[in-house]
Amino acid sequence: MEQVLSICVGIGLSAACGFRVFLPLLVMSIASLSGHLSLAHGFEWIGTYPALVSFSVATCVEIAGYYVPWLDHLLDTLASPAAIVAGTIITASAVTDMSPFLKWTLAVIAGGGAAGIVQSATVLTRGASTVATAGLANPVVATVELAGATITSIMALVAPILVVLLLLVVVFFVGRKVLRKAASVQTPVAFSPTK
Repeated sequence: MEQVLSICVGIGLSAACGFRVFLPLLVMSIASLSGHLSLAHGFEWIGTYPALVSFSVATCVEIAGYYVPWLDHLLDTLASPAAIVAGTIITASAVTDMSPFLKWTLAVIAGGGAAGIVQSATVLTRGASTVATAGLANPVVATVELAGATITSIMALVAPILVVLLLLVVVFFVGRKVLRKAASVQTPVAFSPTK
């Protein structure tokens, strides 16, 4: 059961990376330093004071950057691959007592995948906000994303199974909506002149 919980913690924190890359790493560092989270061998550096300071500075810079009108889109461009990498590292560091092959396979698919799905949704939301409001609503979107990263990170430590279940529900409903939309789009019928 402990291994399942560690996997759920990793996936939950990885999903939070899709909102903000560094905030889940900061939460993970705090949890490790306070004794609430055990890190896998080789990832103990996340739970050190230099890492805590680094993640704190990076989190503050990232949060501030999303409130600058032109910088938020640049950050989205950089954050997409960074979120996947961070999600992979977080899941790998949270999963203990597993063979390296299984751990990294799980980390790439589940951790990186969860971060990538959430990051894609935030990029689409910000793009829609920019088009609909000429970017005026982007600070509101940034605030909601920050709240999402904070709540998801904390919930991943407090109720990890619940976070993974909620993530699966969201993926199910979004996937169903995308499939319905794709099915409703009709391909044009080729025109064939009659003789």
